[in-house]
Amino acid sequence: MAESKKLKLTFCGGTGSVTGANFLLEDEGNAPFKALVDCGMFQGTKAEEKMNWEKFPYDPKDIDTVFITHAHLDHIGRLPLLVKNGFKGKIYSTPPTKEIAQIALLDALGVMGLENHHKGDKKGQEDEKEPEALYTNEDVAKTMSLWETVGYHTPMKEGDFDVVFRDSGHILGSAMVEFTYGGKKILFTGDLGNSPAPLLKDTEKVTDADYLIMESVYGDRNHEDRAQRRDKLEDVIEETIRKGGCLLIPAFSIERTQELLFEIENMMEHSRIPLVPVFLDSPMAIKVTEIYKKYETDYLNKETNAIIKSGDGIFKFANFHETLSTEDSKAIDESNPKKIIIAGSGMSNGGRIIHHELKYLPDPKTTLLLAGYQAVGSLGRIIQDGAKSVRILGTEVPVNAKVLAISGYSAHKDSDALFEFVRETADSLKKVYAVMGEPKSSLFLVQRLRDYLGLDAEAPELNQSVEIEL
Repeated sequence: MAESKKLKLTFCGGTGSVTGANFLLEDEGNAPFKALVDCGMFQGTKAEEKMNWEKFPYDPKDIDTVFITHAHLDHIGRLPLLVKNGFKGKIYSTPPTKEIAQIALLDALGVMGLENHHKGDKKGQEDEKEPEALYTNEDVAKTMSLWETVGYHTPMKEGDFDVVFRDSGHILGSAMVEFTYGGKKILFTGDLGNSPAPLLKDTEKVTDADYLIMESVYGDRNHEDRAQRRDKLEDVIEETIRKGGCLLIPAFSIERTQELLFEIENMMEHSRIPLVPVFLDSPMAIKVTEIYKKYETDYLNKETNAIIKSGDGIFKFANFHETLSTEDSKAIDESNPKKIIIAGSGMSNGGRIIHHELKYLPDPKTTLLLAGYQAVGSLGRIIQDGAKSVRILGTEVPVNAKVLAISGYSAHKDSDALFEFVRETADSLKKVYAVMGEPKSSLFLVQRLRDYLGLDAEAPELNQSVEIEL
């Protein structure tokens, strides 16, 4: 009798929450093999952030390989900690993901230091013990030394798994990870892009997956359509400039920033909005934008490549200013009061945006535009939920600014698009696991897949293990 093969899947993060993606796939046969998909940081509430310092629910020394879907911190942020605790295997991603990841990990290390520095500014926390940083520069360097790059559709063989990356269309270099084992396909979506996007190619269609581990950030709601989001951005800019104010955009340094710059550049070139200074005040976003330029031919969509080939170029218009140094950042305050400031971080939980919010939120002429998901507990979410004042760097700051949100610039698929993605492969699916979403989003998507596609779907719990039937 042939030996029955068993795979075990454990949800070590990314369940009941948008962040902390970390999934363990184990071959428990005669040649045991353990692979991780992502090793992300928990972000949001203080309780969630404390989880970053907890022990992994597996021994890092036992992990053979890590596959990385993309370079957002909630998918890569604990990789150096994994290495610090003994992981010595291979790390695989696409080339842009590796380059962006190095920038993001070093930037996060700096932010962790700043957060500890300002901890004593917060009420009731003067005596709170500061945790040590998750990792060091040396840990990042060691992590990068283990990292190998593989393009989309390039076959890999790890253990008894055949593995391939497919374009998820989420950010530059983002990938779905497809494992084939015993003739069955197990697909980890990572984050799925909001296609069609201004810069990136569309998410690849998948029609033959047997098991699907999929994101569900917007599982219970839809975005504005693309025309609406452009019109809304245009209206926000015109209204803010007309009243003589500053438009503040807390931006995610990877993808969201580049999309917004691309849209603003087009609007200015076609005289749809006033020609005011546009400041990109994020060293990380500036560096990532250079990586977008480096990989523009192979990874951006055909429409963007047509613009580039015409000689028009992207991210280089007359009113655009990149402020790398702290001095240049501070000088923004002395510039024209009518301006656009795009600064990290996207949830206002660090970075230069909090200094601008400290200055500009009390001004009713200011508009704060939230252009992406705001995690529960983040400063951005607190402001989005209507707080009349917030505490920033030890100062109580009144929120007199107009606060608006545009969900259409999210880099994630919305509820209808997630449903359609699953529908394409529904005939072959044996099981769907909805992860990387708040409980209400994941459960809504699960119920919709059950009701309308008749699929076996569930939202797993943290550290739950399931058997993959082959």
